[in-house]
Amino acid sequence: MRLAIAFLSIVSLAFSQEIPRPEHPQPQFMRDAWLSLNGPWQFEFDDNDAGIAAGWASSAKPFSKTIKVPFAFETKLSGIADTSFHPIVWYRRSFTVPADWKGRRVLLNFGAVDYRAAVWVNGKAAGEHEGGGTPFRFDVTPLLQPGANTITLRAWDPPTDRSIPRGKQYWEPNSRGIFYTRTSGIWQSVWLEAAGDSYLEFARIDSTLHGTVAFDARVARPQPGLTLAFTIRNVNDVVAAGSGALNDGKYAAAGAFVRNPKLWSVAQPNLYDVTLELKKDNQTLDTVRTYFGFRTVSVENGRFCLNHRPVYLKFVLDQGYWPESLLTPPSDEAIKYDIRMTKEMGFNGARKHQKLEDPRFLYWADKMGFLVSDELANAYLYDEQYVQRMQKEWMEAVERDINHPSVVIWAPLNESWGVPDLRQPRQQAHLRALYHMTKSLDPTRPVIDNEGWEHTEATDLFAVHDYAAHYDALKARWGRIEVKPGATLPPHGRGYTAAGVPYNGTPLYLSEFGGIAFILPGTQVPDSAWGYSGVEKSADAVLARLEGQYKAIAESPFIGICYTQITDVEQEINGLMTYDRKPKFDAKRLRAINDLLR
Repeated sequence: MRLAIAFLSIVSLAFSQEIPRPEHPQPQFMRDAWLSLNGPWQFEFDDNDAGIAAGWASSAKPFSKTIKVPFAFETKLSGIADTSFHPIVWYRRSFTVPADWKGRRVLLNFGAVDYRAAVWVNGKAAGEHEGGGTPFRFDVTPLLQPGANTITLRAWDPPTDRSIPRGKQYWEPNSRGIFYTRTSGIWQSVWLEAAGDSYLEFARIDSTLHGTVAFDARVARPQPGLTLAFTIRNVNDVVAAGSGALNDGKYAAAGAFVRNPKLWSVAQPNLYDVTLELKKDNQTLDTVRTYFGFRTVSVENGRFCLNHRPVYLKFVLDQGYWPESLLTPPSDEAIKYDIRMTKEMGFNGARKHQKLEDPRFLYWADKMGFLVSDELANAYLYDEQYVQRMQKEWMEAVERDINHPSVVIWAPLNESWGVPDLRQPRQQAHLRALYHMTKSLDPTRPVIDNEGWEHTEATDLFAVHDYAAHYDALKARWGRIEVKPGATLPPHGRGYTAAGVPYNGTPLYLSEFGGIAFILPGTQVPDSAWGYSGVEKSADAVLARLEGQYKAIAESPFIGICYTQITDVEQEINGLMTYDRKPKFDAKRLRAINDLLR
């Protein structure tokens, strides 16, 4: 996209802490005319794959079950709670287009459907999408009829196919070890929107600490004479406004200057509201509301920096699972609770592990001042189809999350999942390709090529995983490491660099450690309960061991840590809270331990 930027200086400045319509499923791309389709849908298992041949896409015959969207059928909140294998499922519901949407384009949005979705409206194909964690949208205007309309969706998610990016969803019937219960079908919100005859598909916002802002938009159904207008507000006070012309057939760009911008940080998460309008001949065809924060992320002099100031990363590993809803957050309150508790324990962010988190989580991270490492669910087998799937979904993920100020790291792969044999040049090439593709989409954030080990030279942070149980072991391994290209790294089962690749000298980031298990008295856990570093019998014993680990880290050249993990998940009991979010430890004592790292 080309940027045609006209700068506008405005003396007044401000920032917003309230985003319009905060209940919207995608707070960074909101239209005022929208209708939630969450709630009861008809539902059917199709274990014999008979639905297409039987004409379920156009049939009026009701399905035999009811499910509560957006919760997957495996969850309690769905009303079904069936965790057995069902590779194909169908959904159906009716809706009526609001009368005041007459003459406008009607867009059908899905936050995420795992894994491949086919959608029909009134028995006619609306489109298909592949990718279990990323959103998609169909313009269903030509398929609508007066009065009641019907949406039918078929979701295909073969539970044993390990070439599909599936993250922690286990390919065996019952969860075990580090793998958990599956999430199939619709698992994020569904909604309708009304737009103009030409409308905005995507808008990227780039800002600098000096106050410049650039808006770069992609337009659907473009036509001659379109302009992109923007207004930046502090609630009701306009701090900047301007416009730019459509160019290159379907792209529009505009820019501005905000004097003395309030920066976004963990301590002061200042946000600016934006209204984007697609116009022709002074008539507004489409309006989208969004927001952004002025902030930069960089690696300078061997330190991670936010707004050019060093920040020690104090992250927790966050799987993003809940007992009643698995991968789907049960509510905004549940999201806010997790972030608030994590911050009270002295952490400043989370590594969202093997999950592209719900946009509502990132919205609250933006508002509450919480850093996020963004990671996609990975596959486990390498072949050409996996490569295509991974690259497509990762590109969609970066586009979805690129405007969130809270997102400070891109991490497409974890522990060589999907690239199990990095002695092969083609698998190494895939790692490098993901890194460079990410940089081509977003050069403003650090990218980790392979979280944990077997890095290539193409990584901005050298993320290592080490579950050494005590001070002595951690200090012996890392206390004397010299951070420079070609330095000798401690031995590891898989090696911290890929075959034939020397250490590139980037900052060391201990992105998994700890994993100390503790069963809170009175808590019921599975017989298979376990933790990475063994089970302690008291909270005091856990905290004493943890303090020793932190002291070793403080004496080693790490620029950040990520503790495993914020909550228990099913049989994995190394959380700082139980699976149902009961704190296991005094938050003040955890904060004091975190204060050892600067």
